[in-house]
Amino acid sequence: MPDRFRITQGWARRFAQEKIPVAALLRRSGLPANLFEQDKIYVTTAEIFALWRAVEEMSPEPGFGLRLGTELRFERSHPLAIAGVCSRSFGDALQRLARYKQLTCPEEIRVQRKEQETSVEFFFLEAKETEPDIMVDVGLSWILNVARRGSDSEIVPLRLDLIRPTKHRELLEGHFGCLVRFKADRNALVFRSDDLDRPFVTHNEELVTLIAAQLDSELNSRNTRRDAGELVKQTLRRSLAGKRPTIQDVAQELSLSVRTLQRRLSESKVTF
Repeated sequence: MPDRFRITQGWARRFAQEKIPVAALLRRSGLPANLFEQDKIYVTTAEIFALWRAVEEMSPEPGFGLRLGTELRFERSHPLAIAGVCSRSFGDALQRLARYKQLTCPEEIRVQRKEQETSVEFFFLEAKETEPDIMVDVGLSWILNVARRGSDSEIVPLRLDLIRPTKHRELLEGHFGCLVRFKADRNALVFRSDDLDRPFVTHNEELVTLIAAQLDSELNSRNTRRDAGELVKQTLRRSLAGKRPTIQDVAQELSLSVRTLQRRLSESKVTF
């Protein structure tokens, strides 16, 4: 995937609503003054990091990222988030979020399930530096919001692991409802593995099927244009860590039949 994030003009409106002057924000982040005037807006990983660092510096509210991640207004929700909330269970939601996130930007949602606990973290494929704290707050709050809405607030994280030094402990623990471990080796939200099997009260099979059909179509179209060997490598890195993968696992993750995947691997001269 190329190093570009698609953002919208709605970002500028949202920042303005939060009393962050957009012109000053763009100057501070080193981005073009006409960025939000373009019809299609793309930025690199380095540029989106710079933008969010500037937001963090200009916002007087320590919990701004937490609030942005807990977006409740339907008209501001991405179809990906709607698909997550409408899933059968929390585990199903995480699988969908991780699967379709690759459509939007060079960023992955990594879910590692063990016997007792399951961690969820974001990974920026093209990052040369650690993401700004505010981006961590937005992303992990978004995951928490899907869990809470789907389970009617029954799912509570075990803990929050953060790379940053101790700061705003009371605010973070109050928001996430769990212990925060600072100076950790990763930024991750950790749940009880049993909670992944919890059914969602917001499950809507008809709606999630409609959204998934469109997202699957986009995913298949993108995968068709990409080299099969590289697709398999990225899939193994993203979703199958900690288990011995089979070609059936990879084919399912890529929305391909086993026969189609085998043919494309053969054309790329790659063996599985």
